[in-house]
This record gives sequence, structure tokens and C-alpha cells, in this order.
Amino acid sequence: MGRARTIARRSFLIGSAAILGGIAFGAYKLEQEPENPLRPGKGETTLNPYLLIDGHGITIITPRAEMGQGTQSTLAALVAEELDLEWGSFRIMHGPPGAAYANSTLLVAGLPVKDYEERSSIQQMFEGILKKVPKLMALQATGGSSAMPDAYIKMRLVGAAARQVLLAAAARKWNVPVESLSTQNGVVHEPGGRRASYVELAPLAVDIKPPANPPLKPASEWRYLGKSVPRLDQVAKVTGTAAFGIDTRLDGMLYATIRINPRLGGEMLSFDASDAEKMPGVRKVVDLGNGVGVIATNTWLAFQAVQAIKVEWGPAPYPPETDAILARIEQAFDEAPNSSLRDDGDTEAAFSAATPDDVVEAEYRVPFLAHTTMEPMNATALYAGDSMRVWVGNQSPVINRDKAAEAVGLPSDAVKLITPYLGGGFGRRGEYDFTRYAALMAKAMPGTAVKTTWRREEDITHDYYRPAAIARFRAVMGKEGPIALEGKIAAPSVTRQSSLRLAGFAPPGPDRGLVEGAFDQPYGIADYRVDGHFADLDIPVGFWRSVGNSYNGFFHESFMDEMAHARGLDPVEMRLRLMKGVHEPSRLVLEKVATMADWTGKTPDGVGRGVAFTYSFGAPTAEIIEVRDSPDGIRITRAWAATDVGVALDPRNIRAQIMSGIIYGLSAAVMGEITFSDGMVEQENFPDYDALRMNNAPRIDVEVLENKTRISGIGEPGTPPSMPALANALFDMTGKRARTLPLNAMFDFA
Repeated sequence: MGRARTIARRSFLIGSAAILGGIAFGAYKLEQEPENPLRPGKGETTLNPYLLIDGHGITIITPRAEMGQGTQSTLAALVAEELDLEWGSFRIMHGPPGAAYANSTLLVAGLPVKDYEERSSIQQMFEGILKKVPKLMALQATGGSSAMPDAYIKMRLVGAAARQVLLAAAARKWNVPVESLSTQNGVVHEPGGRRASYVELAPLAVDIKPPANPPLKPASEWRYLGKSVPRLDQVAKVTGTAAFGIDTRLDGMLYATIRINPRLGGEMLSFDASDAEKMPGVRKVVDLGNGVGVIATNTWLAFQAVQAIKVEWGPAPYPPETDAILARIEQAFDEAPNSSLRDDGDTEAAFSAATPDDVVEAEYRVPFLAHTTMEPMNATALYAGDSMRVWVGNQSPVINRDKAAEAVGLPSDAVKLITPYLGGGFGRRGEYDFTRYAALMAKAMPGTAVKTTWRREEDITHDYYRPAAIARFRAVMGKEGPIALEGKIAAPSVTRQSSLRLAGFAPPGPDRGLVEGAFDQPYGIADYRVDGHFADLDIPVGFWRSVGNSYNGFFHESFMDEMAHARGLDPVEMRLRLMKGVHEPSRLVLEKVATMADWTGKTPDGVGRGVAFTYSFGAPTAEIIEVRDSPDGIRITRAWAATDVGVALDPRNIRAQIMSGIIYGLSAAVMGEITFSDGMVEQENFPDYDALRMNNAPRIDVEVLENKTRISGIGEPGTPPSMPALANALFDMTGKRARTLPLNAMFDFA
């Protein structure tokens, strides 16, 4: 309880940023800096939106969600490096909702271009504009492996500018030239022996204008960046003292849960809560419109009571069975494509001139997938009539604050939102439904804090799923590989659905997310076309770790393997030839992983190896998976991965994220599947939506390269190649080609 109150006190010293509303602003609005959202209290000083200094020391605001990926430690290192702080001598805190913390790179990732190619002048112009638009939209979000590309220069400048201001304050205090002063571990030193800590100097620095472009340290002088430093969240998590959203405890708190129509998007026709209301400790049953909620004296009681309510549910707005849903997706091929983001050469002419023996064709299918974060959806809210406080692990603070305010009829600035640690996100906590329902439950009990926790069954059956998708590929083969390649991909659009849900509009033009991981791969094929087809479905879909790359990586790299075997070619050598002269860092990544695994292209009986490569989120990543037959079934024994992030700010963190992405992808490949019956999701908990366990996970080796010129993030790139690499390894061992996931439908795993 004490920990939650500490978070609350400190968080509410911080107000909300002013949001610049509207869409059609002039260029001067794009250049205007948002208001600093930090509201220092008595004895506190803020030099910019990322630093708060008080009598207790320095707090670095790290405005991206910490969900196990170590991002807040690396963000803090960017500031600490330039500010010259001793590691661990400062506190970190997630930023409040505010436009000042807008993620400038998220919209750039949606540009319909091949990321590995050099930008044209027009593309650079659009990229520059798109980096500024998020400030207008207050697009404060964690996702898209974007935290480091967004912060790399910005937060280093924050630290460097603050250091210059503190030096200027010391020069004024001692009446000496600023050039004579130096800093070390949070202290300004004067040649005569005088010293002053940043805490002492901060009150004297508030009226000093920071330099716009302070000099940054060269990499050769880095103390923390480029090295593996102790994570700042590590001790609390190991000792069990870290505060996640579900750990929130407030005086007099009540506990709640919800039960929403299991036919997603359907109505609630009627309900009878009389049995639940008779249970001792049940305080209130709440009508949520499309479902019901129960507030009780403990979470377990709320779970039991909500299940006791008799409900009549309306039908689903989509086909009720999985087969019919997939048939609807398949129908999208009959419509004109939404995009042809890659249309090199003349594929039609190439196929017209080809002989049937030279053509290879395949169709692939993948299912819907859930996120299954270890911490189920939850949020705590305290509604006070004219204001509300919300504690919620989330990836989009401004959206969650605004949707909570809207749900209870308050202006946004009347809601204070605190973002604690997240027990997993993977894109699921980029949504806001869990916060909105918590706000509605709290409004039903004014003046009392209410923590709303979802049952795992509610969590899995009410996700925003990774969409099911179907792909049709064909190629004209030459002696050394494909000379023409055509891919057609059909799926519901995550971009359109999420944009409508989160921002209220769908972006016009071609949908990059539908075909990413297929159209943008660095292979030199003269005739190369990839089409994306929208499938019109009302099943809720959303951002899932690596988004479109998660299914297109499987499609594209499975087909690359099929093409190699169709001509008796080594799958690594064929890819290396196709990459030559296209993108050297990608070629070097693939070459590196082959060296790591001692790839020969030959395996003994009972052993299989498969390779896959996907360029996603700016990071070319190659993986080799090894499988072995055993009396207990097939075991995934080894995995090798190489990736290039341009600048490796924390190599250990990067390796950990690649490992995490591989396990996440292999879990999906082996057993991940969401199916529907009578309009309802059939999977409800880990017994029927499982993941790899320690006893059947592979040993993983990772190498991190730095040959690219631009920095990239790493939270997602490990996932896409893992699935096709496993399928390709199984083909190598068994001769059976899997074109549909999950793989446990065709193979017996240990």
C-alpha cells in the first residue's frame, strides 16, 4: 500500500500537457513545441519535460512503457550519458500523458516505402513532416520497436542541454567563465576546488535558456551507451517489490470484474443478476451496455458473481464459424488489391513467357492469434465526481486518459493517469478498452477506488487479435533462383481498424501494414510484385508483436525455401546471391548467422535445420532453427540469430529481446491458434492457448551487428523469421512442407 501511495503522490505533482487539437494546422503549428507537462511542486525544479530535480535528487522521465524490454533503462542512459550522472544515482518515472512525449517515429514507419533503400528528397520531406505531426496528435505511444529511434538524438540532447544550463548556473554562482568548469557524476567542479551538485544548482538554473543544439559526446567517450548496464527495474522485479498495474492497493479499495458479450461486437439483450446480488460481499452489479460488471470486496468473489449472472447475448457481426471466416478472407482475392507497393519489372510478361516446369506455386494460411500477456488486463480508478485518477499499465497514455474521461463524462484534464510497469504488452496494451471499463466501474462507486481485473478467460476471448491471413505466391525459376516473384496477401487490416478505433479516422492510400515483411525485403529479383487485399471482417484485430511481418515473414520466407528446394539450391546461398548489391547489412546478417550455426546445408537423419530472414522495423534479422526427432516427439533444440540495429545501445538487452521474440514466434508457430464456434472464441486459458515452456524451448545464440547507418529498435524483429525457420527445419528433417500454422496440426512435438 505504501508503494502505491508513493507513486500516487509523485505522479500527481505532474499535470497534463496542453494538446494541440485539430488536423489542418499550418507549418508554424508543426514547429511549435508542446507545453512542458511537468508541474514542479515546492522545492522541485524542471529544466525540460524529461528532468525533474528536487531535494531528493534527479528524476529522469522515461515516457515509454516498461513491459520487460528494458526500454526505460536505456532511455535513462541516453540522458545520464550526456548529463554526466553516476549510474543508478537517479530515479526514473514514466511520463504523464502529454504531447511533449509524442513518439515522432511511429507515423514514419507507415510510409509505403522499402525501409532499406535510401530516401528520395520527396520521401525525406514527408518523413520530416510526419515526425512533427505526432505532437499535434499527442501521439504518446510505446510500440513499433520505435522507442530508441525516437529517443536516440532527442533524449541525448535533453541531457546535454541540461548539463550546459547547470554549468551556466554554476558560472553565475561563482562568477567564473563557464568554460573553466567541468562535471562529473552529477557535480559541477571549479578549478579552485569549489563543487556544487546539480540538486544545489537547479533552482538557480530555471531562468537560463537551454542551448538548442548542444554538442553531444562522441561514441568513443560513452560510459553507458554501447555497453550493457544494470537494468534499473531489475532489483525491484527480482525482489518482488516492483509495482505493476495489478499490484495497485489503495485505502478502502473494492474489486471488480467484467463479462462482455462473447460474440465480439454483439449486443447484450437482457440479464438477470439476482443470484449474484445475493452473494455476501457483492456491492454492485453494473450494466455496461454490451455486458455486465460486478463490484465486490475481493477479486475472487467478483469472478464468481459475474459468472452467476444469467445473460442473453445477441449474435456476432461476422460469420460464426472459423471456416466461414477464412472463406471471407479468401474472397478478398476476388477484389482489386488495395496496394501494389512493390511492382518491379513486368511480372505478367515473365509468367506468360515461362514454361510450366519453371513455375513454383504455393498457398499459405495462418490463424488469428491472441496476445496472452502474463498480467491480465486490469486498471484501477478512483472517480470523485469532478475528477478521476487512473492507475493502468498501458502503451498509449493520452488515448487511455482521454477515453477514460469520455466514458465518465469528464474533460480530459480532469483525469490523472499513472502508468506503472506492464506485465507484458505486445501491442495489446496499446488499446484502451480495459481502462474504459475500469472508469465505468469506478463511476458506479463514487469516492471509492475500484480495481477491475479481467478473468483470463475474458482476456483471451476479448482480445484485439493478430488477424488470420492467406497468401498466394508463385515464381518463375531460373537456374540460380527466382527471376520473377508474385505474392498476393489477404487479411483484415490492422491499420484501418486500429486507426478508426484509436484516432477516429482511417488513413487513406495503400496499407503498408498489410504487406510489410513481403514487399519490403532486400532481394534483387527483376520482376517482383506484391499485392495486398483487404478482407472485410468485423472481428477485432490489433497490433500483435511485429504486426504484418508476423504473417508475411512466414509466407515470404517459407516460399523462399520452397523456391530453393525446387531447384536443388542451398537456401542460404540462394538468399545471399539475391541480396548481393541490394542491401549489404542484410547480406552480412545472413552470412553471420550461417557462420554461427556452421551451416553446410546438410543434416543427418533425425535432425533438421531451417533458415529465414526478415527485414522489419529497420532491423535485418536472420535466424536458423534446429529440430531433432526424439522418442517423446520433435524437439526444437537450437536457435541462432543475427541482427543489425545500426547502433547497439545495450547489447545485452538487444540479445534478450531477440531471444524473447524467438520464443514468442515459436510458441505461435507450434501451437498458437484462435478459432470460432457459434461466433465465440473457443480458446479460454493456457491449457488451450499454450506457449513453449522451459523444457521444450531451444538454446539460443544471438549476435548483434552495427553495419547500418541508422539506429533501429529491436522489440519485434526477432519474431517474424522464427516461424518460417522452424517450418523450414521441419521440412529439412521430414520432407513434409507445412503451409498452414500452427504446426502441431501436422507434427508431434515433445
